[in-house]
Amino acid sequence: MSWCALKPFNVSLMNAGAVRNRTPFSIGGIGCASVINTGLWRQCCSSRLATPFASLTTYTLPPKKEAVKTDKAPAALGPYSQAIKSNNLVFVSGVLGLIPETGKFVSENVEDQTEQLLKNMGEILKASGSDYSLVVKTTIMLADLKDFKKVNDIYAKYFPAPFPARSTYQVAALPLDAKIEVECIAELPQKVEPQPVSHA
Repeated sequence: MSWCALKPFNVSLMNAGAVRNRTPFSIGGIGCASVINTGLWRQCCSSRLATPFASLTTYTLPPKKEAVKTDKAPAALGPYSQAIKSNNLVFVSGVLGLIPETGKFVSENVEDQTEQLLKNMGEILKASGSDYSLVVKTTIMLADLKDFKKVNDIYAKYFPAPFPARSTYQVAALPLDAKIEVECIAELPQKVEPQPVSHA
């Protein structure tokens, strides 16, 4: 245990009664001896210890968040981004089978909407710097789960093996009365630093 000799430190933190008996006390594992009156005194006798009250807590900055936007996919229908890049991942919002130029559904057919939304998703992934091969998780929301097989046949054309993890749900309703909506999470390609060439 390191002991500290105490001297005036200007700011009064204790009343006289608290230090009258001059009994040694310990704070944070450092032994200190009170001397006189109402001041707080401290000085470390060890040259190896800068302050007996140093904090060991460390903090990290939050990950950088960057919005992804492209005119080649439908604009967001509300206060959200087409996708967000954070660290080495891209989070793509739910995509609908809308034609980007008109904002209208390609048709009322679930197959056509699935094809169109996957094209839209591809454009968002491309704008983020990712692609279908780097998708790790998808979520499919269907107005009617009976359309699952039709959707699955089209879906399989876009995602290469190993296929992403996936969840599929029938929901009560989708935006604009869509037949299908799909969202995904993808990785961003990692930059490989060139290795120095050895001339040994």
